[in-house]
Amino acid sequence: MYGSKIAIYNNFSLYNLLKELKLDLSILNIDSNEENLDEFVKKNPNSLIISSNKINKFNNVLILNKPLKIKTLIEKINTSLSKANFNIQSNVRLKDYSLDVNSRKLKKNKISLKLTEKEVDLIIYLLNSNSEKSALDLQKDVWKHITDLETHTVETHIYRLRKKINEKFEDNNFIINNAKGYKLFL
Repeated sequence: MYGSKIAIYNNFSLYNLLKELKLDLSILNIDSNEENLDEFVKKNPNSLIISSNKINKFNNVLILNKPLKIKTLIEKINTSLSKANFNIQSNVRLKDYSLDVNSRKLKKNKISLKLTEKEVDLIIYLLNSNSEKSALDLQKDVWKHITDLETHTVETHIYRLRKKINEKFEDNNFIINNAKGYKLFL
């Protein structure tokens, strides 16, 4: 869920149980050494820590100090991950901008711009890309078109998004393109 990992802290039995269930989760067991936990959180700030004891220095900790049914445990894990995911999506940093995926608003200083769902998807896709993306890549991955249709839809959307951003923030370089494709100018 949005790159979240789960650390089971000092509870090898729970770790084995969750691994046996083969849930679609990235789960790691961390022994009672707090330095290992600190290192894990440093590398995975969006993680969920499950522990039988309260850990004050981390935000997303699920404390299990009494027996639970497996169904209840999975519900608690899903709820914790959903809350963390909501908070993460509320403040995606892009250069001088902040993108709230939940409300679909791009903000810079005290100015905000309402975006469409597809515009948010496009920005997130470009943000997570390591290289420029062609119009065909965007058509396939953002618009989910698998056939070789015209790329005018993609180009038109990018043109309109650039225009909105330039009119609101006076930024002509938010999305740039070259011979290889489109990318965010961060």
